[in-house]
Amino acid sequence: MADKKEKAGFFGSIKNFFKGLGKRAKEIKAEMKKIVWPTKAQVINNTLVVIVVSIIAAICIFGLDTIFGFIVRLIYGV
Repeated sequence: MADKKEKAGFFGSIKNFFKGLGKRAKEIKAEMKKIVWPTKAQVINNTLVVIVVSIIAAICIFGLDTIFGFIVRLIYGV
């Protein structure tokens, strides 16, 4: 078995490397065909949900910051 590796040498290892790249490229192509891309309506809907949730979170954080700031000003008398 070691004799075969020695005979393959540098160029054999390069050939195996590129053969592996070709195999990997075929596997990637097959996996890409399995992907189910969202429709335009789904993308728009999901984007709107993210924007609305972000706005709600920002309002909640602003409200809590205001309340805690008021409490701190009451405690320290600033």
